Amino acid sequence: MYLFHPEQEILESEGIVSKAHRQYKIMIYRKKREQPDRKIHPLIGLLLFLISIVLLLTTGVFGFIYGIVHSLIKRGFRGLGEYFLQIAISIDQLGNVLMQHLLNVLWIGRGGYAFGNRDETISSALGRNKRSNTLTGFGRAIDRILDLIDPNHSLNSIDYYIEPSEQIIEAVSWVYVEDGNILSSRSEGKSCYYIPGGKRLPGEPKVLALRREIEEEMGVFLIPGSIALLGIFEAPADAQPPGTLVRLSCYTGRYEGTLKPASEIREIVWLTYSDRDMVAPADQLVFDFLHQKGMLN
Repeated sequence: MYLFHPEQEILESEGIVSKAHRQYKIMIYRKKREQPDRKIHPLIGLLLFLISIVLLLTTGVFGFIYGIVHSLIKRGFRGLGEYFLQIAISIDQLGNVLMQHLLNVLWIGRGGYAFGNRDETISSALGRNKRSNTLTGFGRAIDRILDLIDPNHSLNSIDYYIEPSEQIIEAVSWVYVEDGNILSSRSEGKSCYYIPGGKRLPGEPKVLALRREIEEEMGVFLIPGSIALLGIFEAPADAQPPGTLVRLSCYTGRYEGTLKPASEIREIVWLTYSDRDMVAPADQLVFDFLHQKGMLN
């Protein structure tokens, strides 16, 4: 069973980043768009590691004490709690990198989602494996302990806004429903159908990526003012190595022009909920959501 995670509000348009929002837990958002890590020489990495340890040991205690005092004075115990939460999240992210190799051996089985993304917490990666049923017995035991402290902790901690990595493919889709049927397509050499869309280019805003893909594949233009986010869906990626996920941002919107197959698209069809097994895993979640809402026959 996969988790549907809707964004509560979006103010995204061409070239504008969506407004920071919340879901389940307090999250940290970055202003800079996703981009791959810069390659660095191993010796420089070692040197930076040593410098960071020295700075932490020499200034960390003083900074921590000052942070407590500052938080109490500015916002009282609420501010202190938020300060501690920020530290906890940072420690959790550090642990995900520091212990990645050990956790990948002890907590997840074959085809599991790997720990080690520096932008993600241990709890988030644990939740992704719990959702995909790829935890080992040890991993499930750890998850049960966390659930005793905070029910559904790992599932509620899944961060859908981490930067794309080798294991998370960022894609966008156009959900267009007419008379209870959903527009779908099939690419050259594929037997599986997909909701129209595709992958984002590095640094490309989602809405721009969506309009580009739909113009290339469907031969129509999405009307900018009509585009609205339906939700974000995540599931194992089709035709990819085990443990690879696709994070699908789905949008609705009106169009101008005449629908026709273009680029690598060989067939455009209208599907109903009974055709759910004919589409990719992430698209199946969209079908489920639309059916539950009474939008899909």
